[in-house]
Amino acid sequence: MFSRTGPAALKMDLSNTLAICKVLENPEKKFKCIHIAGTNGKGSVSHMLASIFQSSGYKTGLYTSPHLTDFRERIRINGQMIPEKRVVSFTESMIPVIESISPSFFELTVGMAFQYFAEERVDIAIIETGLGGRLDSTNVVTPELSIITNIGFDHVALLGNTLPLIANEKAGIIKAGIPALIGEKSIDTAAVFQLKAKNVQADLYFADDMVTIKAAVQEIDKLVVELTDNTLEKTLRLQTDLAGIYQKENIKTVYAAIQLLKKSGWDISEDVLKQGLKQVIRLTGLHGRWELLHKNPFIVADVAHNADGIKKLIVQISTTAYNKLFIILGLSADKDTAAILHQLPKNAFYFYTRASIPRAMSCQDLKELADSFGLSGCIAAHVNQAIELSLEKAEKHDLIVICGSVFIVGEIDRKKLCQ
Repeated sequence: MFSRTGPAALKMDLSNTLAICKVLENPEKKFKCIHIAGTNGKGSVSHMLASIFQSSGYKTGLYTSPHLTDFRERIRINGQMIPEKRVVSFTESMIPVIESISPSFFELTVGMAFQYFAEERVDIAIIETGLGGRLDSTNVVTPELSIITNIGFDHVALLGNTLPLIANEKAGIIKAGIPALIGEKSIDTAAVFQLKAKNVQADLYFADDMVTIKAAVQEIDKLVVELTDNTLEKTLRLQTDLAGIYQKENIKTVYAAIQLLKKSGWDISEDVLKQGLKQVIRLTGLHGRWELLHKNPFIVADVAHNADGIKKLIVQISTTAYNKLFIILGLSADKDTAAILHQLPKNAFYFYTRASIPRAMSCQDLKELADSFGLSGCIAAHVNQAIELSLEKAEKHDLIVICGSVFIVGEIDRKKLCQ
């Protein structure tokens, strides 16, 4: 299971997924979808789009990964998790296939999601890739639109150690005749997407060309963005309950995506777009994106877990008012730890912890490496112990940020953190 053990559990090949889909009578061909890849932001973009489609009255499937606390978070329809009995019945029915081809956890989960969406006859499904794109298990769908949010360094051992190589893997979701949207235009990767789109005769769009962010104002529980539609020469004011300042880039991508989808016949009004963005958390259940867990002091959780994500998080912290800063940090051992640690602020006090998975970096190793980067802090065996220790040190106007791993955020005991 990749979530727990990392690359050793991964199968970069579509043969098992295709075999599973064949047994299930090709459910991936029985619903319309939007396919989303990218280094960071693809989860937020997926949930924003799902919220907008739900607000438009469409029966909306949503497949994302990983989950924070409940496996069923990965597979939702109109924000509701797949029922436990459907998970059990699907798994039992697939035992012969499991014994025959030994699929990965992710491959089997993709089959489960696709069958569920097909059986429930969703109007649209938002499908997030797990890792990469070209050989990701989800890459058996034929979408209405392919979206690649951005390209950064993550999973370099599997996807490549340069941005063009990583972009080439993500570009694998661009398909013949299907429009593709790139969220962030970069001189390092634009040519990769342009060549791929040309080779498969797909129309290619860059959100940066379609939309201009004029201003963004962030509060602790919301973000207000003013953007200009460059095609219509029209300025809009959009608000989202995903409060991180970095969400402005994801809003830009989502807005551009909706304009392209409207051209394809999807009925999404400007009012519905606004309503969907305002209530992403309530409608889809998304957590862990600059998520406010406690006030006085502020405790915020964010799943930023690679160098690019941490960079955006640091910008977010710099725009937030506080007296003292405490950071609860846990990393997976397969990440570029040095690239993360060198960005982190030296004026913070750190609590080094680890998730309860084999893939997690040990607290002691993390502390020793952090010491070498001039960071100061102490070890806490578990994220909830770290929270308790930070609350003992922090005062009313301080800020506590929990970050570094999806799994760290997933293990937070939210019941003890009443705002």
